[in-house]
Amino acid sequence: MEENKVFRRLNQIIENSRSKYYHYPVAAILECSDGKMYPGVNIETSSPQAGICAERCAIFYAMANGYKKEQFQRISILNKTENIITPCFICRQALNDYCNPDLEIVSYNILGESKTYLLKDLCQDAFGEDSFQ
Repeated sequence: MEENKVFRRLNQIIENSRSKYYHYPVAAILECSDGKMYPGVNIETSSPQAGICAERCAIFYAMANGYKKEQFQRISILNKTENIITPCFICRQALNDYCNPDLEIVSYNILGESKTYLLKDLCQDAFGEDSFQ
């Protein structure tokens, strides 16, 4: 999807974030190889561990609809600050477990500026399924 369209769509879905405790809304869109896009937002609870980040929300939504790691091409994220963020370490672990190392991670700030990462660069020497062998 065109970068400007992704940014506009992220700005729409970030309004669905439920971030009344930490006041840090985040939105994500996972793009699949067939063009299907799965949105996600962070949803906080009064017990932080019971909530979910936008990245995991999007990827779990896609998986619940039958998609697999081979079909995941890119995940774009947006937060409502001027900072360009990267996924938290819990999300990095989930991305590492369920996505290919070459997954693109495009992070936007509220101004529309972006930076692109590859999952393998954010998760060097990560714990994964090979760790059990």
